[in-house]
Amino acid sequence: MVDYYHILGVKRTASQAEIKSAYRKLARKKHPDVNSGSEHAAREFARIALAYRTLSDPQERSYYDAQYERLKRAATSVLHSDNIHARRMRSMAVQMRVNRAVDSWIEDGRRENFMLQQAVFPTVTLYLSTFFAVMLKPKFWQGFGLTGRSVIVVLSIMGLYHLISRLRVCFDRYTYRPKTIQDSLMGDEKPDKPFTRRTAFAFLFIALAASLAAGLLVGEQMHYAILEDMPYFFDQHVKPELLFYPPIAVLVIDSMHALATKLDVSI
Repeated sequence: MVDYYHILGVKRTASQAEIKSAYRKLARKKHPDVNSGSEHAAREFARIALAYRTLSDPQERSYYDAQYERLKRAATSVLHSDNIHARRMRSMAVQMRVNRAVDSWIEDGRRENFMLQQAVFPTVTLYLSTFFAVMLKPKFWQGFGLTGRSVIVVLSIMGLYHLISRLRVCFDRYTYRPKTIQDSLMGDEKPDKPFTRRTAFAFLFIALAASLAAGLLVGEQMHYAILEDMPYFFDQHVKPELLFYPPIAVLVIDSMHALATKLDVSI
């Protein structure tokens, strides 16, 4: 049975004035003329009008309340009965609750895994691209003219913005700001996030510095063994334009991963 009180958003003890006020607010919001003649809005408005017409008439409302209570008592008595049909209904209800709980658990796990990937892919790509950029020192910048260099700068800015956006979302989800001493004394609630904001920043910059140092160290060794035979492709010195390459790598790799994820979900 349709719950007209729920449709109007009022309590079952609502007065006629409250019912009329709720109807007017919904009518102004859901009227088809306000919603460009939407068919969905027309159906919603029809339900609202029917609910108001029923509840605004004292006799109609009294009859509706009696029918609603009768059906509610009947449903309650059936569910608490020991006959085979009642037991089957209870079993189905339990199974439905279990299914909803399992679906919710799977969806939460999928969402958490997706958010973890949102954090891992950009940062790992940043570290690896920094390592390879300073190790190989490619001559992309020197090999391009003004147009090519402009493209590199634009892509680098886009990649940096993309990286910052990803990190901001991840910081909001996985880090927290420590409470002040006064707040700590007032309550003993434990934080619901695993890392402090300061710890996450420290890890981010230390890992980036480690990638940079490792790339320089390995690059020095590879320069004498391999790279000196390819002077047209790789430079011997670290130059400022190398900073443009890691954000571009983050933009490309993370965009490819996002596309692959969407294709996997659609399949």
